Amino acid sequence: MVRDFKSLGEGERMLSTILTGDERLRVDAAGAGIYRSCHRQDVVQVVADIRSRRAVAILLSVRQCEEPAGARIFRAIRELPRVPTIALLSDVTGSTAETLLLLGQQGVHRVVDVRTPSGWTKLRGLVEEECVDGVEYEALKRFEQIRPGMTAECWRFFSVLFRRCGRISSVRRLAESFDVLPSTLMSRFFRVGLPAPKRYLAMARLVRAAYLLENSGFSVANVANHLEYSSPQSFGRHLRTVMGMTGLHFRQTFTGEKMLGIFEEQLVKPYLGILAGFSPLSRLPYAGSISRSGRRASTR
Repeated sequence: MVRDFKSLGEGERMLSTILTGDERLRVDAAGAGIYRSCHRQDVVQVVADIRSRRAVAILLSVRQCEEPAGARIFRAIRELPRVPTIALLSDVTGSTAETLLLLGQQGVHRVVDVRTPSGWTKLRGLVEEECVDGVEYEALKRFEQIRPGMTAECWRFFSVLFRRCGRISSVRRLAESFDVLPSTLMSRFFRVGLPAPKRYLAMARLVRAAYLLENSGFSVANVANHLEYSSPQSFGRHLRTVMGMTGLHFRQTFTGEKMLGIFEEQLVKPYLGILAGFSPLSRLPYAGSISRSGRRASTR
């Protein structure tokens, strides 16, 4: 049965797979609480799962890659370098060594040998540790260095911003995820002199867009759909407004890492003094504002 991300349990990942019949049953049994699988017959369906956000990673049978369809599989994964891909080794044939070499040449460096029970434990650990949202992982790893300079609520704001920015397309939806009113959230940022939440959200979405566009298998239209813009034209207008460039120019100019650096330089580092004392999500009455030095001002 194919499920989407809305049906996943806390911490579960969705994998899109191309496996043999026997491997499917064993993969499903091993994944309880860690991942679920969308079993596919064709790599075109796998790519569609990734583009539509149904799945966050790919699980490939080495045996299936030895089949005539292997060339199409290799081409597809070569075009998705930012998507975690794991090769599953459950059987060895005369072609296995060559197939593993070819997979490595396409960028697949995670291989799990499940011919022994310990292999299934390794697969679960690998999915849990590495098959994560790459944008979220890179962003939070980068911000971890300055986390001690933020309040817990600020850290939660940035965590949710990057964890869900592909699914949050407005300040209203961002505020709902924190269970506060949009006007309240915007007011709190305005009162302390921070950029508006809309600015943080817009830049976070463009960080994600830059990461996605590193996959040559993603078109600008695919990215617009992935990030829930109403149309590719809407995404293009957003780019022109925020970055002053077209989608093609953006793709040629910015990697995800470079955009993440711009986010940090423009929206985080200049405001560390404020973030050190800012509580944007509290339901308690917001008493006073915070100056740029980080000190709370009197409300008298």
